[in-house]
Amino acid sequence: QVQVVESGGGLVQPGGSLRLSCEASGTIFSVNAMGWYRQPPGKQRELVATITSTGSTNYADSVKGRFTISRANAKNTVYLQMNSLTVDDTAVYYCYAGVQTVPSRRETNYWGQGTQVTVSS
Repeated sequence: QVQVVESGGGLVQPGGSLRLSCEASGTIFSVNAMGWYRQPPGKQRELVATITSTGSTNYADSVKGRFTISRANAKNTVYLQMNSLTVDDTAVYYCYAGVQTVPSRRETNYWGQGTQVTVSS
């Protein structure tokens, strides 16, 4: 069993910052890629940022220069630092972790339940 739990969402004014965290736990052999997607109201889920186990990152064009993804491998945790937030960043943010479980070592993407980020004045 693997659990992925996000935290850190909330209400923030335009121009403000938030930091999201996401931890994977359970019967884990290793955690490979981790990342964040978001689903704005009435829209489809979209990629925000991803990070490999060696630290290579990828960002959606809409967040480049404003968001930073990082991870603490020893804690199986990924972070998303969000700065200069705009109303267009309002969404439910979902974390995923590519986990190899024990004993099979089969890799599966596990998803969190989502955390709401609302940017509003």
